[in-house]
Amino acid sequence: MKKILVSDSVNQKSIEIFKSAGYSVTYKTDYSRDELLNIISDYNALVVRSATKVDAELISRMKSMEIIGRAGAGVDNIDINTATQKGILVMNTPGGNTISTAEHTMAMMLALCRNIPQANKSVLDGKWDRKNYSGTELKGKTLAILGLGKIGKEVAKRSKAFGLNIIGFDPLLSEDIASELGVKLLKLDDIWKLADIITVHVPLNSETKNLINKEILNKCKDGVKIINCARGGIVNESDLLEALNKGKVSGAALDVYETEPPDFGNPLLKHPKVICTPHLGASTEEAQELVAIQIAEQIVDYFSTGKISGAVNLSAFSEEPPEEIKMFFNLCEKLGIFSAQLLNERLKKITIELSGENLHKFSKELSLAFAKGFLSKKMAEAVNYVNTPIILRELKISIDEKLSSEDSTFRNLISVEMHTDKYNKKISGTVFGKNELRIIRIDEYLLEVKPEGNLLVYKNIDKPGMLASVGKILAEKNINIAGLSLGRITQGKDALTIISTDDAINAEELKRINELGGIKEIAFVQI
Repeated sequence: MKKILVSDSVNQKSIEIFKSAGYSVTYKTDYSRDELLNIISDYNALVVRSATKVDAELISRMKSMEIIGRAGAGVDNIDINTATQKGILVMNTPGGNTISTAEHTMAMMLALCRNIPQANKSVLDGKWDRKNYSGTELKGKTLAILGLGKIGKEVAKRSKAFGLNIIGFDPLLSEDIASELGVKLLKLDDIWKLADIITVHVPLNSETKNLINKEILNKCKDGVKIINCARGGIVNESDLLEALNKGKVSGAALDVYETEPPDFGNPLLKHPKVICTPHLGASTEEAQELVAIQIAEQIVDYFSTGKISGAVNLSAFSEEPPEEIKMFFNLCEKLGIFSAQLLNERLKKITIELSGENLHKFSKELSLAFAKGFLSKKMAEAVNYVNTPIILRELKISIDEKLSSEDSTFRNLISVEMHTDKYNKKISGTVFGKNELRIIRIDEYLLEVKPEGNLLVYKNIDKPGMLASVGKILAEKNINIAGLSLGRITQGKDALTIISTDDAINAEELKRINELGGIKEIAFVQI
């Protein structure tokens, strides 16, 4: 008999599903850390939400564990690498909170425009301040949706019914799909001056951290309203407070925060023009019931039929690849992560060329690894080997595979060309020895870069003093250079420089470097 441990609060229907399948279920949410470490070895499946920390120590005690199930989308509390090494399947339930979060966004939008929480408090205080809480209509206003994944799309559908003019930004969405949603796709720089209301639905990563900051807010219309029901840190809280105090921003609605729980002494939370909720996006009875039922059914299906759904760490391999090939899967995923942070236009097509017969047998899986890495930096929802083909199909991104014999220089080489409407970008990589991953070419530039850590990537005019000028700016911020690679075609033409740094480079430092004479393109990449 399979033994299931449910250590976080979930809807009771999941327990009923497990029991109906004949499993032994322990539902207890108040285990101490020591208690959990002592009992975990007896169980075949563990179901958690976000409270239980499934770290390497806990996983090391798992003797019979086959599945770790997350009733929800986020798996930040699960050490997926350790679980994978241990041979434990990790499942989640992506999409279970889509409607819930979209509706919460709409509720925040309405409350923000009609001052509902403030007016409610006024009445409870015995006041009748009708003039003070006069609001604005949604009809005819321009709503900017940043990120048109599952949640962003649902927000667009609902906003259309309110008569909003909808503009949006998404690096992957096609014009055709956006048009069907009633959304006009624009570049970010074109959005700020048009939006009356901005709502964010993007993942939190190096590209989107502090996406809405002082500089951006100054570009916005006077009186703009900001909504964040996605991830804390996308909106810079101190910059938002300053803009509220100056009247640049007329109101903000926040469900997520840079630190959770937030500092309740933070003046942003007490600002009269700010509405705050305690991360309630997925907190509806329906959403919690849905994810609880979904994870229980996925686990029962796996134990009874071997069917795998919602796997986060599912191997993409139809058969186990030899050891010398495994690192190329890691390389492909990192090439995808790197490329996603360089590509500024919508990706339409991926062409992957595999040089070396050892790679040919796993061409589809290697292509999938690149796409998974690429999408993981662009999508708000979790991306894994199971849903990557589905996402590519929905976004109308095609993949072509080319097989060739050994490259003249490298025994095994992977080259990926990304096609957009405006330009193509090509990146090539290989593995030195057993496990030394290297990017060896970007477009026409030959170089050698480890795809890891913090990487400053810029194209510049090849002239004396450029590197020294960049190094000076980094040194002033106490950012240490850990490595350097430079590629150029001919002397005096453009050069491509990639600098590995010990610390992250923020937007202010990137701007200073970009303003140096001779810098043409610049990006900061984190892998």
